[in-house]
Amino acid sequence: MTGQQKLRGMANVSFWAEDVKAAKEWYTRLFGEEPYFQRPDAEHPAYIEFRIGDYQHELGIIDRKYAPEVANMSGAGGATLYWHVDDVAGMLETLKEMGATEYEPLTERGVDWITASVVDPFGNILGLIHSPHYKEVWASISKA
Repeated sequence: MTGQQKLRGMANVSFWAEDVKAAKEWYTRLFGEEPYFQRPDAEHPAYIEFRIGDYQHELGIIDRKYAPEVANMSGAGGATLYWHVDDVAGMLETLKEMGATEYEPLTERGVDWITASVVDPFGNILGLIHSPHYKEVWASISKA
């Protein structure tokens, strides 16, 4: 196992929602497409999953009743997953117009490096980043 990376890539990020159907509508509006996976069915979803972004990562939304007890005690918080966007300020405004609340303001971290985050209407933190590292990796992969 020498030389092999232990963590090979993000496979799924899971968000919780009291009302999965409302979360489905909100994220469908954000992504411009329906989830590709829903259980038990579209009318009564307890779990939905979207494939999004350049790498088609999975974003799952799970009925909060299935959350571990500790997740229900902490409110918004924990790890923040940042999604690369071309225009952080524009996406921040779009998300706030859709009912999200600002969690971390627009922050310049360095040259061509900007972050911000919001709490979606369901209590999950959604991070936004414009990162030169992401663009470098994407450029190297998309040329292959």
